[in-house]
Amino acid sequence: MAVLSAGGALAAWGTFSVVIEKTNSLEFCVSCHSMQATVYQEYQNSPHFKNASGVRAICSDCHVPKPFIDKMIAKVTAAKDVYHTVLGTIDTPEKFEKNRLHMAKTVWAKMEATDSRECRSCHSRDAMDVHKQRPKAQSLMAKGMEQGQTCITCHKGIAHKLPDMSSGYRAMLAELKDAAPAKSGSAGTLYAFESTELYSERPDGTPGKGDGTVFPLTEAKVLERQGDFVRVEVQGWLQEGAGRLLVAAKARRIFQITMSPKLADTVAIQGEAESDPDTGLSWQQASVTGWVKSAAFTADRKALDAYGAEMAGAACGSCHSQPHADHFPANQWIGIIKDMKDSTALSAEDVRYLQSYLQRQAKDMAKHGS
Repeated sequence: MAVLSAGGALAAWGTFSVVIEKTNSLEFCVSCHSMQATVYQEYQNSPHFKNASGVRAICSDCHVPKPFIDKMIAKVTAAKDVYHTVLGTIDTPEKFEKNRLHMAKTVWAKMEATDSRECRSCHSRDAMDVHKQRPKAQSLMAKGMEQGQTCITCHKGIAHKLPDMSSGYRAMLAELKDAAPAKSGSAGTLYAFESTELYSERPDGTPGKGDGTVFPLTEAKVLERQGDFVRVEVQGWLQEGAGRLLVAAKARRIFQITMSPKLADTVAIQGEAESDPDTGLSWQQASVTGWVKSAAFTADRKALDAYGAEMAGAACGSCHSQPHADHFPANQWIGIIKDMKDSTALSAEDVRYLQSYLQRQAKDMAKHGS
């Protein structure tokens, strides 16, 4: 009886091993039409499929853990792939592209959580001859190792093409715009989520012509509402001799409003001028009042911060480790973004938003409550 039991266990284990081995094969992984038409084509053009050394990494080498327990968990959770195949979630190239960013971010998060364990099953830091790498790669690798970064931090889009990184934050912006009217209708404080005109006030108290621009994330106190327009007051700082630019904090070039000479003449100055010890420049607190269109504003600051975080991750985190906003002072972010923006898919308006978002969280802005 014991022999039969042992034989049965061995047979079951053998069957189980064959199933595991079969489901780890390249042929099995690409047997679905959705894989054949998309990622398999990309993989065939990657160094993981064909390279000078003739070593091929297949799907399971990157996506299935080697440790037994982790492998079994991965096999069980893969049932969701079968479920979505039945549903047809990604059964056309158009559907696949729509979901590509979400799928990629899910895989990247898993790799981050395991310190790129599957990458390291083939690539070992101890075995790397960094002197055979290009000078730029040597520098980046050394910096990454020093900072404790993991492989996937920089090496996205190796076997498959990168998703449209802008699709995530553009979808968030669309949702934010749709939800803005409901969340800002009676709010006393609003925040701009895009650059918009500031209209001067006519003698009769109604909106006049556009005499200024309000920049993203500018905080505005609501004074009055008239249909699609809101009369607002914006607090900030003016540099002496540069009275047409209102910034968010003294000596920090976080743009809030640019004004025509006519509008600048209406600025209300508050208190005495203050000198900035670092530059010797003189600054004064001030406020500007005017009309804006409510469609460019929301009361949901958390949604704006989430939108900024998504944009920063897409623009700054797809090629290298994303720096924390509080790693640099507010004014330094201007030069950093200027140097890097041409390497991203950011529009001019995106750049304005991202700059304001990062500056308001800069390391020298904590005392300003931003």
